[in-house]
Amino acid sequence: MRRSSVFYAVGAFIALLVLATVAALFMTSHKPASGPGTVPVVVGGDTPEASVQQSIALIKAADFAGFWKHALPPADYDTLRADWTRPRPDDHPLSAEERADFVKDMQQLTEPDAETKLYAVAKPKLMQLKQQYSDQVPVMIGIFQAIAATGVAQSKELTNQQKQQATEVINVLAPWAQNVPWFDQTRAKQVIDVAVAPARKLDLKTPEQLKSMDFDTAMQKYSVGFLGIKQALAVYGLSVDDMLDSVKITTTENRNGHAHVRIDYTLLGKPLSTESDLVEQDGRWYSADVLQNVREAHERLLAPAPPSSVAPPSAASTIQAMTVTPATRH
Repeated sequence: MRRSSVFYAVGAFIALLVLATVAALFMTSHKPASGPGTVPVVVGGDTPEASVQQSIALIKAADFAGFWKHALPPADYDTLRADWTRPRPDDHPLSAEERADFVKDMQQLTEPDAETKLYAVAKPKLMQLKQQYSDQVPVMIGIFQAIAATGVAQSKELTNQQKQQATEVINVLAPWAQNVPWFDQTRAKQVIDVAVAPARKLDLKTPEQLKSMDFDTAMQKYSVGFLGIKQALAVYGLSVDDMLDSVKITTTENRNGHAHVRIDYTLLGKPLSTESDLVEQDGRWYSADVLQNVREAHERLLAPAPPSSVAPPSAASTIQAMTVTPATRH
């Protein structure tokens, strides 16, 4: 494997770690769970704190259908469901090569005795990579830490407070990643087992199946993928559930139907915090960012796209990018 390939692979994995770690908190600001359906679903919250707590519980349970039913007023929830299967101006056909890669990857992950076959291929490669790159991985991760921090600092979409919070998360994850034994064969075998099991449950043979899913089917698939990601991260010592269990919510302001809450949590033993604005509608509390994002995505979806332009991601495509596993992304 070329050095650039290793560099890219490490960077992609670190990006996945950051994404999976902050996805849950993103969905509450902008549980307990052996699986979906274990947490009662209520629309909105009686209080700002109750709204955030319910969101966290549903995310921990990987109940994404329940999350959206809770996170949106009934009319907006119905709109999201209706928008899910609408044609999207930013959705471009896959190339023949991309389609073939998807089909091949899914076949390898789901064929009989896939765990043994994949590990047989991975084992000698892990030994080779360990010999060639084990000393360089911390340097690579340090470089990606700098790149990620620069991207956050230069973002035009994040507020200064959000930039600070994102940077803090990166600064916690990077030192951990530098010390993880990425080439350990025992852990690699566990991750392969973790990847194969969800792939079989997803039962996706072509990318067209993924693109044509209705809302309910998509939420079920994303649940499988998210649980798989959590298991894979746990193999390397990063527990998303522990992070979610550590959350403490404090309302810092509440007046005239608007509230501001502070969300304190612990990531890899380090105390961190984020904040969220909530709004009251019909006596129920909802995340202001989630509500605004879904409504803006609906408006963009209905508006004609200007010539030679690319429309911003829709709500559906945004959540797809956040929740599906690498094997099923399109």
